[in-house]
Amino acid sequence: MTTSPRGRLTRALLTVGAMTALALGAAPSVGAAATAAPAQPAPTIATVDFTGIVALSNCSGSVVRTPNSQPGDPALVMSNGHCVRLLAAGEVLQNQASTRTFTLLNSNGTSLGTLRANRLLYATMTNTDVSIYRLTITYAQLQQQFGSRALDLSTVHPTTGTAITVVSGFHRATYPCDIDGFAFRLREDRWTWQDSVRYTAACHTIPGTSGSPVLDNATGQIVAINNTLNENAQRCTLDNPCEVDQAGNVTIRPNIGYAQQTFYIAACITTPSRIDLTRPGCQLPG
Repeated sequence: MTTSPRGRLTRALLTVGAMTALALGAAPSVGAAATAAPAQPAPTIATVDFTGIVALSNCSGSVVRTPNSQPGDPALVMSNGHCVRLLAAGEVLQNQASTRTFTLLNSNGTSLGTLRANRLLYATMTNTDVSIYRLTITYAQLQQQFGSRALDLSTVHPTTGTAITVVSGFHRATYPCDIDGFAFRLREDRWTWQDSVRYTAACHTIPGTSGSPVLDNATGQIVAINNTLNENAQRCTLDNPCEVDQAGNVTIRPNIGYAQQTFYIAACITTPSRIDLTRPGCQLPG
């Protein structure tokens, strides 16, 4: 997984302090596959930049909205479930008090200020890897106070060959590539995820990119959430996810990254910014 180490989860708790210092200072060198925000040109597609992107203390994330979100609704932030903590297989967190903070970025990757959560509405690492926080301000206040906006959650299943960009608030960096295909099941250690997005090799994500939104370059909408990469060519172990097909055959793809689809999450969110797992189309586990 791509947490503060990218899913080098065995070292995550030891490196949060150091990675936080990186997040609040200059972005480190992240290799040829990444594009540091302040020093590089804008992404190829104008709709993809750092607007609505946030940095967590150990991960990345984004302010998100659904097609039904209203200006007066509390704004929501989405990241990975493992950015909350390593959850047990089958574990779901719902409607818990939270004081987590997020650094909001402008279109160029510069900090606009701090956002604060008052609730962790949902988190799991089962079937998917997602966390959703409710902020103390509304979408209208996000615009009024910061001149920013939320990113739209796509409600359509993405397709193979789609040009995408993984946008990391933690590193102020972008990772452009294409959707290579989908893993029927993606297994890593004790966790199993369903219908995961597989990147082409250009999206070689690094520590701190966990929770980054995966944006469709053509629409600027979120189609998935970045969460892992096979680091050491191992089979189904921690930090080395493997693909399992419908017949049970296992495939490992060294140095290939993955994300979890988000198209069904909008169906789980009601106005004013609540989670209802019983709504039609909602596939989040309860």
